[in-house]
Amino acid sequence: MEHQFDQNISEYKYSVSDLMLTKQQRDFYEINGYLVVPKLIPDYLLDRCCNRFIELCHEKVPQNQNITMMKDISRMKTGDQGEYLYGKAQDILWDDEFYEYARYPKMVDYVESFIGPNVMGMHSMFINKQPDIGTNSSRHPVHQDLHYFPFRPANLIVAAWTACVPITVNNGCLYVLPGTHTGDLYPHTYPEPKDGEINKLYHELKTNNNNDDPKKVFLEMEKGDTVFFHPLLIHGSGINKTQGFRKAISVHYASSNCNYIDVSGTTQDNIKNEVIDIMAKKGIIDVDYTFIWKHHSRLIRGVRANL
Repeated sequence: MEHQFDQNISEYKYSVSDLMLTKQQRDFYEINGYLVVPKLIPDYLLDRCCNRFIELCHEKVPQNQNITMMKDISRMKTGDQGEYLYGKAQDILWDDEFYEYARYPKMVDYVESFIGPNVMGMHSMFINKQPDIGTNSSRHPVHQDLHYFPFRPANLIVAAWTACVPITVNNGCLYVLPGTHTGDLYPHTYPEPKDGEINKLYHELKTNNNNDDPKKVFLEMEKGDTVFFHPLLIHGSGINKTQGFRKAISVHYASSNCNYIDVSGTTQDNIKNEVIDIMAKKGIIDVDYTFIWKHHSRLIRGVRANL
């Protein structure tokens, strides 16, 4: 898809200020729903995050009760351990090392440009895409992040996603469908078994043609490059065809002026019920979906209003 740069936008819907954004950057995000900022995060900080993830994989640091270490479904069957077993560390905001990424001042300045001065970290993860062993489990199917979130408005939510190593098509870079952030939230479900094994909570947008959509843009990135994107933007990532690990770190931020909503009876009912069932298996019962999100969120900048 060819990007549009020549539109003269006078009223912005998807960003709130030019604190860090040039007019060209604001216009690009307004039209396309994402923006890549090169070399935003310094190497030393990313190296610390990578080291922390490896320490968690090998239980070399005390277990942080907030962090969920997520195993790759295919690697669980092979007897792999450590870095080869764990595909993700989720809910990392309360770990001191990862928190330094979440609060990195220059990045939060960009976030404030998108959503305003009251910044909450809502969803956080360190992603370790292992070499795929032929089951396609290292992919992340095409989806919209808003499917997971019980808070609104969508325009006051933005993701920051940073490459911790060089990321290419071969090791499973992100791909996006520019402009889809202007559409609706679509139903999601698990992919068909014929498409390969899939990790827990990796839902797929329920359409027939997004995997081969000609409008796909592959975001190959260097270490430290950061992409910001809207929660309605349709995106995903491919399998890792290399023998190395594709590492990235991501935080979804929302304005604390957002409000929690009840997603019961909506297209988000399935993810809500699945998460509540997972919590019940851990012995956490009689909680609603919004409570779970409140528990893992953290104020990053400004004041806590509604979230």
